[in-house]
Amino acid sequence: MSLIRLIILSLFIFTQAQADTIYNLIKIPNLEIYDIKTPNELRYLYAKQPFTIGVDNNINCYDSKRKDLDQKYEIIQKHLNKYDQNFLKKINLKYIVLCEDLSISKINTAGIPDNIMKTLILDIKFNKNYFERVIHHEVFHIINDSFKDIFDKKIWSSFNGKDFKYAECSTCTDKLGLDTYTNTKGFFSEYSKSTASEDMAEVFSHLMIGINLNNLDPILEKKIDFIKTNLLKIDQNFIL
Repeated sequence: MSLIRLIILSLFIFTQAQADTIYNLIKIPNLEIYDIKTPNELRYLYAKQPFTIGVDNNINCYDSKRKDLDQKYEIIQKHLNKYDQNFLKKINLKYIVLCEDLSISKINTAGIPDNIMKTLILDIKFNKNYFERVIHHEVFHIINDSFKDIFDKKIWSSFNGKDFKYAECSTCTDKLGLDTYTNTKGFFSEYSKSTASEDMAEVFSHLMIGINLNNLDPILEKKIDFIKTNLLKIDQNFIL
């Protein structure tokens, strides 16, 4: 066997072994490594081909052009570098999967968090007006899923007016707007009004991108204090 053929065969075997290792870790096929040498040891993977996952095969995402990956990776890493390795370990987040046109049950979504598999799938083509904020929104879902006892929905709901009620699920309502309200009245966005967990994620994400906290209403002040206090229960060194 010629040396060139031997090298090609070795690379194929290595790449296949690498792909198999990734699949065994997070159960998502058709992924390759984008970057694993990061300051907080997050491992970034990307879809080299479309993939379908989920118990009912209801989660779909597609591969991206390299230039799109490179462009969005800079933005994503900039924001995820706000979380240090110790905090990420506590909330059970290790793998970031990059793809586009992400959907669950044919409903498009910015991200799908899975704290059990330590994975967050991100749609790099999600609306650019909200893209940076939704990175932190999806991270909060990882936090919330890992510490549901800390982020109690009943306590959170008690901050709202007596006449307000959340929907049973985020897809059971038409409250989907992500624009930040000028006049908050207890909520940062329309989507905040869908469910308690989405409301928490919206508060957290606004805090993480540095929203102006002047002249907030009393309800939002309680919600912000709740988020900050409980994050410190997870990690005393966490800084918003």
